[in-house]
Amino acid sequence: MKDVLGTAISDFYNNTSTGKLWVHNKYGPKEEMPVDVYFRDMDSMPDLEWAALHQCRGSILDIGAGAGSHALALQEMKLDITALDISPLSTAVMKARGVRNVINEDFFRLNTDPISPGMPQQPLYDTLLLLMNGIGLSGTLSGLRLFLKKARTLLNPGGQLIFDSSDIIYLYNGKPPESQDYYGEILYQYEYRRQRSDWFKWLFIDRKTLTTIATEEGWQTQLIFEDPYDQYLVRCRPQ
Repeated sequence: MKDVLGTAISDFYNNTSTGKLWVHNKYGPKEEMPVDVYFRDMDSMPDLEWAALHQCRGSILDIGAGAGSHALALQEMKLDITALDISPLSTAVMKARGVRNVINEDFFRLNTDPISPGMPQQPLYDTLLLLMNGIGLSGTLSGLRLFLKKARTLLNPGGQLIFDSSDIIYLYNGKPPESQDYYGEILYQYEYRRQRSDWFKWLFIDRKTLTTIATEEGWQTQLIFEDPYDQYLVRCRPQ
């Protein structure tokens, strides 16, 4: 898949932006995604993200770290933070911005098996963090189950998973469409400088469905924060 988002992030950081970053979807017109949102400092972050950062502890893995703003904030808080992103351009920007520990890899390919030939063993973490609906990388409800299974292998005993999401039923006037797919499984496509990414699924999950799946997968879920716009922040711990 073309690294369209990474290109936009890299161009913004290097002051070579030549256009807007657009997000196409299957439910309405395309929307502009302001690239500067990936470069916010801590004072510009919403209360939900503040709450998330202050719940982090121990060794932390920021998954889908983008341009590294949350990782930099955690560094400023003197915490042990590693930033992970699948985009080589985004990880290059993070390093240039001063994020000390950066991994360019697909979350699902992180290795925790010490006997896998040719691959270094991945250290374990006390906190796995995903913000800006980073849990969306799961794509689907079945993908979320796979994510939770993988996350369990990356956590130390007593570790925690912290992420936000939202209920997007409002897109359908409060009534889910008649479809076999869960209404929060959204198809997206990035466009920047006349280049388009492949279409990909991004998951938005309501709290009730999340709690059901997490419980079935052996996780305990705790609400940390919610706002008036159906956005919420949770902590999940393996049972």
